[in-house]
Amino acid sequence: MSAVPDAVNNRAPTGLSVMDATMVLVGVVIGIGIFGFPPLVAQHAHSDAMYIGLWCAGGLVMLVGALCYAELGSAYPGAGGEYLYLTRAWGARVGLMFAWARCSVIQTGAIAVVAFIYGDYANRLLPLGSQGPAVHAAISVVVLTGLNMIGTRYSKRLQWVFTLLTVIALAAVLIACLTASGGEALKTPDPAPLSGNTAGLLGMGMVFVLLTYGGWNEAAYLSGELRDPGRNMSRVLLIGTAVVTGAYVLTNIALLEIFGLQGLRDTPALGAEVMQLAAGPYAAALLSLTICATALSTINGTIITGARVYYALGRDVPRLQALAGWSDRNETPVSALVAQGLITLALVALGAFSQNSVQTMVAYTAPVFWLFMMLVAASVWRLRRLDPDRPRPFRVPLFPLPPLLLALTCAGLVVSSAMYAGAGALIGLAVLAAGVPLMRLLKPAQAIG
Repeated sequence: MSAVPDAVNNRAPTGLSVMDATMVLVGVVIGIGIFGFPPLVAQHAHSDAMYIGLWCAGGLVMLVGALCYAELGSAYPGAGGEYLYLTRAWGARVGLMFAWARCSVIQTGAIAVVAFIYGDYANRLLPLGSQGPAVHAAISVVVLTGLNMIGTRYSKRLQWVFTLLTVIALAAVLIACLTASGGEALKTPDPAPLSGNTAGLLGMGMVFVLLTYGGWNEAAYLSGELRDPGRNMSRVLLIGTAVVTGAYVLTNIALLEIFGLQGLRDTPALGAEVMQLAAGPYAAALLSLTICATALSTINGTIITGARVYYALGRDVPRLQALAGWSDRNETPVSALVAQGLITLALVALGAFSQNSVQTMVAYTAPVFWLFMMLVAASVWRLRRLDPDRPRPFRVPLFPLPPLLLALTCAGLVVSSAMYAGAGALIGLAVLAAGVPLMRLLKPAQAIG
């Protein structure tokens, strides 16, 4: 284990207050998913109570997961995130399998999911026919990948601006929900009964809920810069979880009041529909434009970070060194961007021929994502055993219950998404399995980290 770089002595200067860190956490979590995933959650809930219960349960999982990540991040701050945790806990091959999964399934699938959410709203502004959302999604991937290849020095600065726009858009939807008076026309008194196993429906519903809560793992990186993390990290996580959960639960209660459960199931671009009810078509178009902008920001940020994973894989594995091609002139990993863009476009094509593009992409990524999340949860216990003398400014309270609860939840989500998500899940697992002989062929060095 000594070959893994030690980042504890290279921590960034501590300067984040509790409220600073809370606002960062809230800003990272509240994103474009709240405008795209509620209809998919509704499609897996038998009743209004079950629908709201899923959102409350998501907040609890967010808190437990963030506690686990905070301990890992305080012990190994800013040094590769999950890639480092898994490599330290389970060995270089598992770390590389995670890198393969991020490159081929998780990161590219995440880009495709947001691209399809963008496509749903963009197609309202510029209709391109029955395949319009897929066409808009593909165009966004091509254009943003191209811009990053050219060198988008200013794109990182825009991320904060678009995060603010996302919060404004969510506030606008909440206000519109409170003022809309014509919503009763959209409500279906009795939602259509759902077919399928209840446990499977709940599991897939939680997959979509937790995607909306995505970003809580960034707590792992806050702990390295927080003042007195041993004392303040739990406060940040409790306040941040309460704010995010409250915002999401209130938003979804309001959406149920406007649409009803069946109406919510049948409304993909729900933000625009709410604004049209409350303030007319011009307001709906303005909100659609704002959501498109925030989606493009999310896609761009994911392209930037995802390409660095490809670059790291090419740097660490000699037989994949073609992925490590770097343009000094544009300061970008060009080869990695091309590879990532091609895989993402293939996933967009897969989604275009499915009945529900967003759901297919989520099914593709979910089993693989939750499998590695389960291993990360187990890493909290394993690293305490392997590395007991490591300084841990923040330690998970009530250990070992939080990592055990997270690991069991992830295991359930792996089973649910694999058994009930259809062909997309099987394709994602097959792609992951293809990495097993690849990793044996590559013979990674034990010094990766």
